[in-house]
Amino acid sequence: VVQLVESGGGSVQAGGSLRLSCAASGYPDNRRKCMGWFRRAPGKEREGVAVLDRDDRDGSPRYASSVEGRFTIFQDNSKNTLYLEMNTLQPENSAIYYCAADPCWAGLQRFMDGESTFWGQGTQVSVSS
Repeated sequence: VVQLVESGGGSVQAGGSLRLSCAASGYPDNRRKCMGWFRRAPGKEREGVAVLDRDDRDGSPRYASSVEGRFTIFQDNSKNTLYLEMNTLQPENSAIYYCAADPCWAGLQRFMDGESTFWGQGTQVSVSS
C-alpha cells in the first residue's frame, strides 16, 4: 500500500518561508515515479504547484508560473522523501498542500495537471499579510 504523509505546514507572515515534507512508503522501486505538490485554496480548484520525475526525465522539475523562482521541489537521496521549499510566501499561497505520486506514464505534464494515483491527506499553509 502506497502511503504519502505530509508535514511542515503552518502559519507564517507574508515574506516568510516554510518547508513541506512528504514521506512516501510502499511505492515499488522498479516503477517509474513522479512526485509532486498540489494545492487547493478555498473556493478554488486544485492546482499543480511543482512536480518532478524521480529519474529527472520529461523536463523535470516543473513549476507553476506563479511560484517559479520562489518555490523549490527536491527529493532526498533515497528518493522516498519529497520536499517543497517555499520562500517569499504571500497570502495568495494559503491553501491545503497535497503530496502526490504516480507512475506518470502519460507524462510529467499530465501529472502536473492533476492526474495522479496516490494522494496524501494534505497540510495547511496559512500566510497572513
